[in-house]
Amino acid sequence: MCGIAGIIQSDPSYFFTEHVKKMTNVLAHRGPDGEGHWVNSSNTALLGHRRLSIIDLTNAGDQPMHFFSITEHSNQPRYSIIHNGEIYNYIELREELEKKGYSFHSQTDTEVITAAYDHWQEDCLTRLDGMFAFAIWDEKKKELFAARDRFGEKPFFWNFQNNRFVFASEMKALWQAGISKSVNLKMLFNFITIGYTGNPENQQETFFENIQRLPAASYLKYSLLYSSYKIEKYWTLDPGIQNKKIGDNEAIETFTRLFNISVKRRLRSDVSIGTSLSGGLDSSSVIASALSVNDGQTLVNSFTASFPDYEKNELPYANEVARKFKLKQEVITITGNELMDDWDRLCYHQEEPFGSASIYAQYKVYELAKNNNTKVLLDGQGADEILAGYHKYYKWYWQELFRKGKLSGKKELTAARDLGIQEPFTWKNKVAAWFPSFASIVMEKRYLLHALQHEDLTKEFVHQQSKEAYYLPPDHFNLNGVLYFNTFVHGLGELLRFADRNSMAHGREVRLPFLSHELVEFIFSLPSHFKIRHGWTKWLLRESMKHKLPESIIWRRDKVGFEPPQKTWMQNKPIQDAIHDAKQKLVDEKVLKPEVMDHAVKPQASHDPGNHDWRYFSAASLFK
Repeated sequence: MCGIAGIIQSDPSYFFTEHVKKMTNVLAHRGPDGEGHWVNSSNTALLGHRRLSIIDLTNAGDQPMHFFSITEHSNQPRYSIIHNGEIYNYIELREELEKKGYSFHSQTDTEVITAAYDHWQEDCLTRLDGMFAFAIWDEKKKELFAARDRFGEKPFFWNFQNNRFVFASEMKALWQAGISKSVNLKMLFNFITIGYTGNPENQQETFFENIQRLPAASYLKYSLLYSSYKIEKYWTLDPGIQNKKIGDNEAIETFTRLFNISVKRRLRSDVSIGTSLSGGLDSSSVIASALSVNDGQTLVNSFTASFPDYEKNELPYANEVARKFKLKQEVITITGNELMDDWDRLCYHQEEPFGSASIYAQYKVYELAKNNNTKVLLDGQGADEILAGYHKYYKWYWQELFRKGKLSGKKELTAARDLGIQEPFTWKNKVAAWFPSFASIVMEKRYLLHALQHEDLTKEFVHQQSKEAYYLPPDHFNLNGVLYFNTFVHGLGELLRFADRNSMAHGREVRLPFLSHELVEFIFSLPSHFKIRHGWTKWLLRESMKHKLPESIIWRRDKVGFEPPQKTWMQNKPIQDAIHDAKQKLVDEKVLKPEVMDHAVKPQASHDPGNHDWRYFSAASLFK
């Protein structure tokens, strides 16, 4: 896990090594263990790297790393690579490549990537199991090849203008290279009005003009000779293809096998490994699997956030899991006063707005890991999106059953009500089930109207952005369709951005076993009743883990979602004063009406709809 930065330029007299060093200096938090820089002989390719040492802690793992092609005889290496992330199946790939004639000088996964690219070119990406963003300079072709992992766990930002291609792990490095910090008002409009932190129709867009992100599961090729680039998708899956013949036992056995493989690969490390432990099903399942595939050896530490006197405090559940598996548990108590102390640093690392205080709770857990010298953490993110963990997914499943005439027969509504689930299923859901195209149009218009009627925004700001509302419904109006939408189009990517910035702010690496592409492909091949059954979300995971975890964890009915007491925090005077200042900043930028300054701050919980005061608080950081 590291920070990367680079410049490819036609004019060799514009950027020099000192510019790349400025870029990597602001990425030092991503790689506190070392730095490296390289420039080719013509000063047209400049690469920089900050290293977080995880695999092969020797100098052999330093980057930029150079590699000779075995297809040609040359005294100079053809490829130079900078890499951020981990390739979990690098041992298997290395063995395969050695049989094809490749030799290696380090024990790193980075060297394996370069050999794989030399052998398979861009097709190497389909063989990688990992989280990554890397760039390979091909000195022979004068071409940059850059790629990002399937889910977008690791970031890659870029700017292309004046025949100069500039890229980095974080946008702050691009600003160091002179890229303008101009706020994208379209993104700001959609964040304030409907809470979107991304554009589902254009995943390259960021909150800043002139800065693009490479989409997940994509690669980019930039030709210096032609001063042109192309972006291609290298992986996707079809949520409409399902194995309707698979039985319960086979599904549970296959899920368990793939999940354990994923966990075992993510335990490969030359440094200490711990785990985030919320007390929920997902993080607890990761721990149970990790201990079962690791010959019973305990993880070094588990890290938990606590919110005393808060009804959604999950510490008792986390304590139960820690006791069962004899984990050494570190707990951090988080308060609203600390939020204000860390606010500027949090915004600095996140770079783009965020919709709730949950991000801060995660930030503090990773800080706790740093203070306890644990460099790598396993985490349960991704399970809710692929296995239907949120309550909002009930209506999609019910609509699917209703459309097939099976809703009453399966008694799913009754089962959910018996579990205390209060999600409504009304005539509107029935209309949406029968007429999904019509429902999509209605939903789009409703969101646009809601955005245009936002009473706090100036008329000028609304008029300028009114044609840019980003609401986009799923292509498939069924459970698998909305899970696909939240996993690959809009939802999970936002959470992965939060996790990357929060962990790397403290020089920690976070690994997500639920995001093995082989596991995800299998889950999406399953019919919906493997995700929700008898009123229970994540049915397949619960069944797979019911003999490994306490019943209180397996059959938890409440879905918390790592939620801090944001409403209480927003009642604190320092936070209210800071929100007042943020609103004034947005008034000065002619985003909000001056009258908004007369409105008292309205404290709301993290996931309450219309949480506008928090959005103002976060959005104002764009203008610093």
